Amino acid sequence: MADVVMPQMGESIVEGTLTKWLKGVGDRVERDEPLFEISTDKVDTEIPSPAAGILTEILVQEGAVVAINTVVARVGEGAAAPAPAPAPVAEVPSPTPAPAPPPAPVEAAPAAEVVEEAGPVSPLVRRMARENNVELRLVKGTGAGGRVTKQDIESYLAARTAAPIPQAAPAAAPAASPAPASAAPLPRVEPAKVRVEPMSIMRQKIAEHMIHSKHTSAHVTTVHRVDMTRIARIRAKVKDDFQQRYGFSLTFLPFIARAAAEALRTFPLFNSSIEGTNILFHNEINIGIAVALDNGLIVPVIHQADEKNIVGMQRAIVDLAARARAKQLKPQEVQGGTFSITNFGSFGSLFATPVINQPQVAILGVGAVEKMPVIIDDAIAIRSMAHLALTFDHRLIDGALGDQFCLKVKAVLENWNDQVL
Repeated sequence: MADVVMPQMGESIVEGTLTKWLKGVGDRVERDEPLFEISTDKVDTEIPSPAAGILTEILVQEGAVVAINTVVARVGEGAAAPAPAPAPVAEVPSPTPAPAPPPAPVEAAPAAEVVEEAGPVSPLVRRMARENNVELRLVKGTGAGGRVTKQDIESYLAARTAAPIPQAAPAAAPAASPAPASAAPLPRVEPAKVRVEPMSIMRQKIAEHMIHSKHTSAHVTTVHRVDMTRIARIRAKVKDDFQQRYGFSLTFLPFIARAAAEALRTFPLFNSSIEGTNILFHNEINIGIAVALDNGLIVPVIHQADEKNIVGMQRAIVDLAARARAKQLKPQEVQGGTFSITNFGSFGSLFATPVINQPQVAILGVGAVEKMPVIIDDAIAIRSMAHLALTFDHRLIDGALGDQFCLKVKAVLENWNDQVL
């Protein structure tokens, strides 16, 4: 029997909507055959079956919002098991204690236990409960199988916040009794002229991910100026032929990604992550490239980036960016990143201080490439210059090592062999 789980579609994604089942209970399914469709804030995609066999159980219905790693179905070799049976059995015990002499205490105790033992709780819900000192066993879950959802936590907090207000009013009443006379003449304050618009789910997830990163890592940013003149000349020389041959433009980004991959090989600490007091060194160099969307961003991953030449790197960047904007990324394409690059220079920014993409320990920001006067050998020359901003986790990486990493990237770019594409 194989469990089918809701996959994580990115580091900041904690839940998704199961939009459609492509197979029914009792149907035969092959390994890697599309089984169901999901939709998240960033990705709409089909999820394949983890094994071959018979779809014996469907545990989550279409349209349900499901936390990552939740079991949504089971694939086995036997006949389909009746999915509805467990649900009534779990609900029957709560009404049965009613005939007992002390009904109220008997019902209250199981209610708390049912909530506490409900299905898996998403990381977002656990974090909200921890930050607001909420005991999850006291919150009534309205999700599938009694799972506590984000909305349940928000409702619980709203009720808890509102509860003390009626108690405070009687205590303050005697002292405030003369207040109405003096309060009456106060001028009426007009409400501010604002337009209230709730944040999108995607924006909320990005906000949570950024706050989590700031609370987790000790952010430090170092900025280095790089002479991109050699790269600019190579690009100008081959860009027309490159476009005709491959069908997409040649930009500066694949050169920088390739240089970063070489630096990651030289300084593997930047290709690691922290787990408690342990350092996890990743054997693969998987570079995430931040892609701006209409209402947010996503970081699809180029796996084994150090094995790609400039053509392969540019092809991967163009393909991932296009499918990210079309919400057609696959689960594995937003997972497993070990280092990230964000190209804010494409919007004209000279440099910025990017936020680390957890659980990584560093991110490289790329500023705009611009021609400017530079002093070389006591003479003024016009060069194509760019600023690279490396933000790293100071818990693990010291400033000297951060600068050495940047100098390695700088050396690769400034001494690029024009035969290497």
